[in-house]
This record gives sequence, C-alpha cells and structure tokens, in this order.
Amino acid sequence: MEQYSITGMSCAACSTRVEKAVSKVPGVTSCSVSLLTNSMGVEGTASSKAIMEAVTKAGYGAALKKSSNATNSTSYDEMELEDKETPQLKRRLIWSVVFLVVLMYFSMGHTMWGWPLPSFFNENHVAMGLVQLLLTMIIMVIHRKFFINGWKGLVHRSPNMDTLVALGAGASFVYSLYALFAMTDAQVNGGSDAAMHWMHEFYFESAAMILTLITIGKTLEAYSKGKTTDALKGLMQLAPKTAVILRDGEEITVPIEQIQRGSQFVVRPGEAIPVDGVILEGHSAIDESALTGESIPVDKTEGDAISAATINCSGFIRCEATRVREDTTLSQIIRMVSDAAATKAPIARIANKVSGVFVPTIIAIAVVTIIVWLLVGQTVGYALARGISVLVISCPCALGLATPVAIMVGNGVGAKNGILFKTAVSLEETGKMQIVALDKTGTITVGAPKVTDLIPAVSISEAELLRFAFALEQKSEHPLAKAILQCAQERQVQTMEVTDFTALPGNGLTAMLEGKRLYGGNFTLISTKAEISPEMRSKAQELSASGKTPLFFSADGQLLGIIAVADVIKEESPEAIRQLQNMGIYVVMLTGDNQRTAQAVGQQAGVNQVIADVLPDGKESVIRQLHEQGKVIMVGDGINDAPALTRADTGIAIGAGTDVAIDAADVVLMNSRLTDVPAAIRLSRAVLRNIHENLFWAFIYNIVGIPLAAGLWIPLLGWSMSPMYGAAAMSLSSFCVVMNALRLNLFHLKRSSHDRMQRHPITAVTINQIQKSQEENQMEVILNVKDMMCSYCEATVQKAVEAFSQVDSAKADHESGTVAVKLNAAIDENLLKQAIIDKGYEVE
Repeated sequence: MEQYSITGMSCAACSTRVEKAVSKVPGVTSCSVSLLTNSMGVEGTASSKAIMEAVTKAGYGAALKKSSNATNSTSYDEMELEDKETPQLKRRLIWSVVFLVVLMYFSMGHTMWGWPLPSFFNENHVAMGLVQLLLTMIIMVIHRKFFINGWKGLVHRSPNMDTLVALGAGASFVYSLYALFAMTDAQVNGGSDAAMHWMHEFYFESAAMILTLITIGKTLEAYSKGKTTDALKGLMQLAPKTAVILRDGEEITVPIEQIQRGSQFVVRPGEAIPVDGVILEGHSAIDESALTGESIPVDKTEGDAISAATINCSGFIRCEATRVREDTTLSQIIRMVSDAAATKAPIARIANKVSGVFVPTIIAIAVVTIIVWLLVGQTVGYALARGISVLVISCPCALGLATPVAIMVGNGVGAKNGILFKTAVSLEETGKMQIVALDKTGTITVGAPKVTDLIPAVSISEAELLRFAFALEQKSEHPLAKAILQCAQERQVQTMEVTDFTALPGNGLTAMLEGKRLYGGNFTLISTKAEISPEMRSKAQELSASGKTPLFFSADGQLLGIIAVADVIKEESPEAIRQLQNMGIYVVMLTGDNQRTAQAVGQQAGVNQVIADVLPDGKESVIRQLHEQGKVIMVGDGINDAPALTRADTGIAIGAGTDVAIDAADVVLMNSRLTDVPAAIRLSRAVLRNIHENLFWAFIYNIVGIPLAAGLWIPLLGWSMSPMYGAAAMSLSSFCVVMNALRLNLFHLKRSSHDRMQRHPITAVTINQIQKSQEENQMEVILNVKDMMCSYCEATVQKAVEAFSQVDSAKADHESGTVAVKLNAAIDENLLKQAIIDKGYEVE
C-alpha cells in the first residue's frame, strides 16, 4: 500500500470526493482516505503521478509519503504526525476574537444596551455601519481559508463544509452590505431617524461570529484529533536515535541509520536497545513494557533475543544486530498501527454515502427554507437568517470523524497492550466472532515437553530417580530428554558422567553408571529389563490417558520409577477459554493428536469441543466448515496454521510464532498470551460500540438541528435558532464525537466483569459432523510400526511418510503402533514402509 498526504480537506465530503476521484484512476484497486490523519492509502498498479493528478483535479493537494527506507521505518514519521493545524487555528482564533469583541461592542453593546461611543458616532449610523463593515472584513480575511476552500469546492462541483460556512457568512455579509447602502440612501432622503431603521438589518456580527465560532470548534477538534494519534507518536518517540557499536574493538556512537545487520553493539544499564538483536555476552533484566504492555522486566541472558526500544534495566550486555530499521519489531508495530489507520472499517460506508450528498442537500434545503419564508410573508432578513442557520448548523465533519477517530484510539489502546490489529476491518470484525478455533500446540499448550510427574519406585526417592534419569539422558538429543534435563537443572541436580552410552532407536537409552547398567525408555523396553509391578503399570496407563508420555527407568534389573513428560497447558489457557465462553463464544480445539490425548488436554483447558486427528492441511478445511455455522476466529502460531488463519474470518497469530503465521493473520498478539484473545475481542466490541455512539450523535445532531434551524418548529412551538447559535452548535458537534472516541483510552480491555453474552449457533453435534466429514473425504492406508515410544517418534515417522507427493498427511500413534496415511493418489505401500525403516523403525 502506498500512502499519500492530502491537503485541503475540511470534512467528510472532501474525503469522499478524493476517494471517488482516485478510485476512477485505471489500475487503482482500492483507495481509502482518512480525514483524521489527512492521509490516503492506495493499492494497485497505477502510478503515483496519475494518482496525484486525480487528487489535484478534484481540488485538493497530494504528496507521496516517504517510503520505508533506511531512515524511515514506516509510512508515517513524527514530522507528519506533528499537530501543525492547532497552532495555526489558535492564532486565527485569537486575532478574530480581538476584532470580534470590538465589533460586538459596536453592534450589540451600543445598539442594545446603550454602551457609550466617541461623540463622532452620535447619530452617525452610517459611520457605525462602516466600522462594522471594516471589522467584519478583517475577520473574514483572517478566516479566508473558509472562502478559498469553499469556492474551490464549488468550482470542482464538490462542495464541502467550508462551502457551507462561506455561504452562510458570505450571505450575512452581502445582505448587511446591501443594508449599509440602503442606510446611506435613507440618511440622505430621510435623515438619522430613517437610517436608524436599517441598523437592525445588519448581520455583520453574525458573519464574524459564525467564522469565529466555527474556528473555536475546529481548534477543539484539531486538538482532540491530535490526541488520537498520541499512541502512534509515542511509539515513534521510543525509537533510539543513536547506538554504541563496536568497531575494531572500540566503542563508537553512531546514528541509528548506520547500524547494519550483524553489527555488534553494547547497551549499558538504563539505556534503550537500538535495534533487534541477540545477546552475545552478559545478562540483564529487560523492560519490554513499551512493546508488550508488561510492566515486569524479563530476564535475558546469552543467546536470548532482544527488541528495539526496550530498556536495559540492570547489566551490561554486548549484542549482535539481527533486524534493523524497518525490520525491527518496533517498526513493524508502527507500520501495523499506521496501516490500520489508513484503512476504513465497513461500518464507515454508511457515513461515506451520506457525506457524498450531504453538502449539496443542505444547500438545497437552505434555498428552499429562504423561499418558503418569503412566500409566507416574512422579510428578506428574516428568511435569510433561517437559511443561514441551516447552512452553519449542518455538520458533515462529525459523520466523517465518527469511525476513524474510534479506530485510531482503539488501535493505540491495543498497541499499548501488545495487541496489534492490521486493518480497521479486523478491528471491527473481531468483536463479531461467534466461534474461536484454537490450535493446541503452542497456543493452548507451551509447545515444548516438560516433566509433569515423578513417580519413584518404592525403594528410592524422587531426587534419586531424577539423578539417574539426568545422568542417562544428558547425552541424548531427543526432545523428551531435553525436558528431563531442564527439570534436573531447575532442581539443581548434580551432573554424573556415564559410560558405554548407547541409543536404542524407537525404544530408549542405555549406559553404565557407577557399575550399574541403566536403561530408560518405553514400557516395551523396560518390561524386558526389570519387573514392573501392577501398580506402576496402572499409573502409567493413567498418565497415558491424561495425554502424558510415561518414561520408565531401571538399574541392574530393578525398576527406578516413571517420569511423565507432556506438552503442558499454559497457565492462562483455562482462564482465557472461560472468558471466551462467558462472552458467548463457542471454543473449539484443533489438534493432530489422537482422540484420547486431545480429549485429556481439552478437558484440562475447558474447551467446548475437541477436533482431534486433524492433519496440517485439514485445519483449513475445518475452518471452512465451521464458517458455515458462524463467524470464526482461528488462533495459531505455526507454519501449518497459515492456511487456516487466512481462511478464518479473523486470524489471530501468537507473537512468538513463525513469521509466516504472523503474516497470514489479521491480529497479532505480541505477548503470546491466550488471555489476549478475549481482550482483543473485548476491545473490538468497545470500539464498535463507540463508533455506533459517534454515528448516532452525528446523525441525530443533524436530524434535530437542521429542522430547528430552518424554523420548522416556529409555527408549532415558537422554537427558533439564530445563525450564531447554529454556528456554536456546529463547532461543538465534531468536538463531542472526537472526545467520545478518546474515552476509549480509559477502557480496561482485561476487565471481564462487563462481558456480554452472545448466543452461538454451533453445537457438539455439528462439530462431530465436521470431524466425520474430514475422515470420509480422503483415502487412508494403515501401517503397523514397531518401536515408536513417544510423540516425537510419531513426528519422525510422519515426516518421513509425508515426503511423498501422493501423501496428503500422516498421523502416527505410538500407543497403538500405527500410522494412518491420507492419500491423494495411489502409491506403492512398500515405498512408505521403506521410508519408515530408513528412520530406524520396524514395519510389519
């Protein structure tokens, strides 16, 4: 998406006009104009020159924003987001108020309340009229932008809010000018008393007051609009401007643009980390709150990744740059937030359609109002006042700002809490979801094996069991061995060296320790080396039933015990799922595990339903079928989740996942916490509710205000509105909309007490039908494989079989000793068997 800065826009009618003009350019596939940031995002093959010419012909200015290059990490920069409008409006407002006070003294202070004037003005009504004329002209010159932009809009047949203001103030001025000339004629022919009558026909103060009041509203609006981009500006300000790099052994401070990938840099306590990198030397606590919203520093040591703009809280660290400039995590966050601001939510379409015809319709209503009042016998001044009131009270700006301000503020709140919405569409749609499909591994679970149970035999303790297992497993590279090593290190078990170490493929390990022959592995292996009591067999079965892998250990024919290893559930997963269910969302877990293991994990997590034995390419198919039952969110973190993330109505990627998953998703959770899923939905619902409030205010304001200004209620209730009050109402309408959106900054997206239940259309019966159809749609071959002892052996066998193009997917089960192979074409089974044998397993 290319982004452009647009100048000359004053209301929603302007942004709609620009969108229409650019959308007609050949090669443009989509165009979105933001009145909030005065920017435009364009996708397609059209040249930037053609796009800018289209904007110019529409009566506005356009400039291509700086590209994402070595010196700029995003389509926005701090200079572009700097609030330049508010200072200008303040200056205009101050000067106009100064002259308006003098004007009001002459027009109302003296005329209505008898305030004194210099003797020169005694009975000199023409002189007083000339003073009012001059003061009004000065104020009109100060606010000449209204007239210039309004006239341009008429010339280009795209009238806007400035056109309404210019017509209202201009009509007041022209009629007052006519009254002044009539006064001079009356003064010549009838004297001072005759001229006095025309003093009441002056609307100079109305013209000046309209311009000043509108400017007050514009100033408040500009200030509050500036606050909506605070989150984005805050992110940009986090980026360090310099870095201390190591060059030929010396520390050199250089601008951040000069640091390259592979450069080594140092960060002292209290300093910000300049770019993404990895720690080569040292350890420290890193404050990552700027990126993730987490206030507690995270301990980092050699080999750990670090991100730009985070703060080194304690130790001195030497690092290597891995991602610089626009590739850093901070730059990607800024890009996501800014791109979301450049897109439009579907709900904005209604306001856009209304804005496109709003100004011409208001002008027509004002003309009809004047004509009707003249036909019923009212004076020209009276009828003109009603028409001017209609012009100045009408506000298309509120319609144009109703959606983008809420989107911008909502995105900022999400970014502060580590929740990134890529587009305005994803921010709006996430809260409408009815079904959440969660990938198991890495999403509900940690994604890496951990020791869950230590069950020693009667004769030894847990510490001894772990000590023997640690000694045996420390030379193994098997993932289950890593879990035991981690547990031993956490418990500070002392290392012991073994001899005669041998790996037994598909079964386990053996080695000598202190003259004893150690064995570790599955039940099949250890049952031949030691006697396993019925009680221990029963416990092993219970562990397997709960989704854990039991590892047996023996020494010199005596059973030492069982260590259970499993991919454990994240601590926050059950709470996150409970919150989703409290929102009325049906939660489904997708996994390639067998039904028994999947059910065990699903029961612990508390999901509504489990769909097991889902092969990698089957997730997308499941999401497609779930979509027939309602709007679906898919949450995942792996490469094989990318198709499902893309297929879902909203794809949510866990931040610690792969780049492919993050690219395919609509929402990214930087903290890798499942509780951020309900938080994202909660925030989306709050933003959508805020947009509804803004649109209601914008529409109801015009629906109520325009008839009142036109004098519709005068015959019935006597209610009327002067042009000055209309201008005051208009000046506050947009301000109220923006201030309402800013309330989102106070929203607590982690607070679940106000969650609203919504009925979901899906049932367990539907889920079972989906799973059944998955199984029926593919050819299947079952192979019997010996020696598989755990889920990681299963993965090895599956990978070997899936290397064939005729194989869609494979599912191995070490407990049953089978491999279910899904085929898309016929294949010789001997080829599959040989592939498995080559990996060290026996096939029957």
